[in-house]
Amino acid sequence: MTRVALVLPAFFGIIFLTFLLVRLAPGDPVTVLVGEHNVTPQQRLELEHSLGLDRPIVTQFFDYVGKVLQGDFGRSINSRRPVIEEFKALFPNTLELSAFAMLFAIIIGLPAGIVAAVRRGSIFDHLLMGGSLVGYSMPIFWWGLLLILGFSVNLHWTPVSGRIDLDYYVEPVTGFLLIDSALYGDPGAFLSVLGHLILPSIVLGTIPLAVIARMTRSSMLEVLGEDYVRTARAKGLNELRVVSLHALRNALIPVVTVIGLQVGTLLGGAILTETIFSWPGVGRWLVGSVGKNDYPAVQGGVLLICSVVILVNLGVDLAYGVLNPRIRYRR
Repeated sequence: MTRVALVLPAFFGIIFLTFLLVRLAPGDPVTVLVGEHNVTPQQRLELEHSLGLDRPIVTQFFDYVGKVLQGDFGRSINSRRPVIEEFKALFPNTLELSAFAMLFAIIIGLPAGIVAAVRRGSIFDHLLMGGSLVGYSMPIFWWGLLLILGFSVNLHWTPVSGRIDLDYYVEPVTGFLLIDSALYGDPGAFLSVLGHLILPSIVLGTIPLAVIARMTRSSMLEVLGEDYVRTARAKGLNELRVVSLHALRNALIPVVTVIGLQVGTLLGGAILTETIFSWPGVGRWLVGSVGKNDYPAVQGGVLLICSVVILVNLGVDLAYGVLNPRIRYRR
């Protein structure tokens, strides 16, 4: 209950920060809407009044909080559509990309960390530590452009951008294009979607992969030195059984924590990744909204993304009791 109670202060803190920081940015929505057109001061005042920007900032804030608590995140100034509808339409794209990036990071990072711990001091261990440091340090935009030049431009193995080739049209059913293309029944469309996912997933998943691999190695090294592991080995149990059953389960708790924290990294990195690969997701939408000073879209988009991150971290925290019942009993 303590963990759940902390969600509300974090939620209201995010509302306050997004509301404040958006208005501290240079420019304003009226200037973007007007563009190069000449408008009279009276017309400008009418535009500000229609957008509610002529009221005191404190009044605007409390009106926004009241609407958010009712599930109303406002309307986009540019598209005039409700922010929640735009988010719902684009979030499955971002979620699909983030899920594949996390899957890529876990499938490679978890086994690599386990092997590095079991073979501590070996060449593989040193290569993993060096590779994870490089992977964590690489800027996403540089890594993405490098992969595009190598695999898309020079080798022509993967598409450059987008989600699916223009030759295919898949009727949206679930909102997740990979699933929808499989339901569509055309293998070509499914392979096209899968091909478009490869490079963005690798780019977005590189940093979580490095973090997961290092944390898995560190946690496994700590657990492998425990008495119960030595006892299991002394009983003559198979090494694979000792590592996978006795050591790994207890080593997973900090790893699960890191995986939960990487959700925020994925959603933050998705902004650059989606921009580089022209991926029609929430990150690219937010970048466009910031450039247009679309206050409701930026506020609502950031708030909804942060809410997802908070809920995921809360779920990870509650999952500790499943992985280790002793933690549940202590609470």
